[in-house]
Amino acid sequence: MLLNIILLFAGFVILIYGADKLVDGGSALAARLNIPNIVIGLTVVAFGTSTPELVVNVISSVQGRSALALGNVLGSNIFNILAILGITAVIYPIGIKKTTTWVEVPMALFASILLFVTFCNDHWPVPASYVISRTEGIIFLCFFLVFVTYTLMLARKGECETIDIKPYSILRALLFIIVGIAGLITGGELLVKGAVSLAEAAGISQRVIAITILSVGTSLPELATSLVAARKKNVDMAIGNVVGSNLFNTFLILGTSAVIRPIPMSCADLTDIFVNILATLLLFLFIFTGKGRRIEKWEGIIFILLYILYLMILLIQ
Repeated sequence: MLLNIILLFAGFVILIYGADKLVDGGSALAARLNIPNIVIGLTVVAFGTSTPELVVNVISSVQGRSALALGNVLGSNIFNILAILGITAVIYPIGIKKTTTWVEVPMALFASILLFVTFCNDHWPVPASYVISRTEGIIFLCFFLVFVTYTLMLARKGECETIDIKPYSILRALLFIIVGIAGLITGGELLVKGAVSLAEAAGISQRVIAITILSVGTSLPELATSLVAARKKNVDMAIGNVVGSNLFNTFLILGTSAVIRPIPMSCADLTDIFVNILATLLLFLFIFTGKGRRIEKWEGIIFILLYILYLMILLIQ
């Protein structure tokens, strides 16, 4: 048991370190190649914060660990809204832009409902096994392209955040990219191995391990980014980071995982899918309560309490 916990911890540290170095190296290299700052932010940095989930899911799919792949995505989405936005709102109320209110959050709600439709589709009109097929994975990836196109349109209008790029030399940037990729692969392997071994040793399902420990660990970059944004009172960046991450998780990461290997689903996953929809729906509704478009502190507390309740339900099950 202790060895499995050590493997998990080591996997988290190496994975997050690898993602950080990949973002630093990739951003610096792109800047040296005279790629515009905003394009770097939409590609290297945006993808970089989601690489932990992507790497873990790719490794899980290749190894046939479908429960880890699906649980990691659903768990990350739920943690992002209920825990990260909850904590951020308690620190400082979250103001929300018009485009985030009417496009990005509804798009995230659509993504969560689409996953439910995918689940139900396998039993209509003829009962069959629950699975996210390769075809459905490709559909998810097509929606991801729509999201990327929308983000590029915002960039052209100057409505995206700029980023701070470290002035590394090309050689140092390449070294960081290599170290980052190696860290992601090594950390991902250790994380998946540790999660599977811990689940077997503790008699807990891989789904529960993925939704709790695995998803929280892979969401650390989003948590760190949102806490820094809250401390600097730049909270619009916090919600953009969370909503963008959820869209990446569902459309890109889950879509890629399903293309690699179809993902079987069970009735237990339906609970997580419903919580994912509920969390996103509450986010949309909370925007319109109170004065202006914002998430207040009391709403952040509700998010946190709901996440704790959700964890208790998982443990009881």
